[in-house]
Amino acid sequence: MNLDYRSLSWRLGLICVVTVVFQIAAVSQVKIFGLNADLVPLVAASVGLILGSLPGAIFGFAIGMLLDLALVETVGVASLILLAIGFAAGRLRELRDPQGAIVPLLVGAAATAAAQAGFLVLTFLLGQPVPFGWALLWDLLGTVAVNAAIAIPVFLVVRRCLIAALPEDPRRRRRRAYTTGGLSPLSRS
Repeated sequence: MNLDYRSLSWRLGLICVVTVVFQIAAVSQVKIFGLNADLVPLVAASVGLILGSLPGAIFGFAIGMLLDLALVETVGVASLILLAIGFAAGRLRELRDPQGAIVPLLVGAAATAAAQAGFLVLTFLLGQPVPFGWALLWDLLGTVAVNAAIAIPVFLVVRRCLIAALPEDPRRRRRRAYTTGGLSPLSRS
């Protein structure tokens, strides 16, 4: 396995900065049924699904710290939540190696629900007011639904950005060898 760490680091750093800037400048300004999409947990989960638990956790921490610093909020809250999301998505990849097309949607919905619940709990534990009621439930479930709708395109964009810096998958190489013209042992007469 020949992994280009320098290229991967630059790509992850660029994804981190672009995601936070795009979230703050554009996505948070667009409302769908009074709800905003939240790209940050989707990107952290996508990196975890693509690279594994340790890179997912490091990326989650970095993007959370950048988000906290950019929004001038309590430093470490988003970092802690996104670290856990990146790690959990990476562990799912390492333990189960999910290959289904719907996996990014399910992981994106779970990551969004975990992020929303985590922010809610940490806000409450820090002594800040939390509005309980139907509005909170609508916001929580609506954000999960909106993020589930955009989870697969976000995963595909992140994978497209990282794929050049990753080693080739041996399963893909093996499959390709048997699908090309005369390399299959079954085609010999």
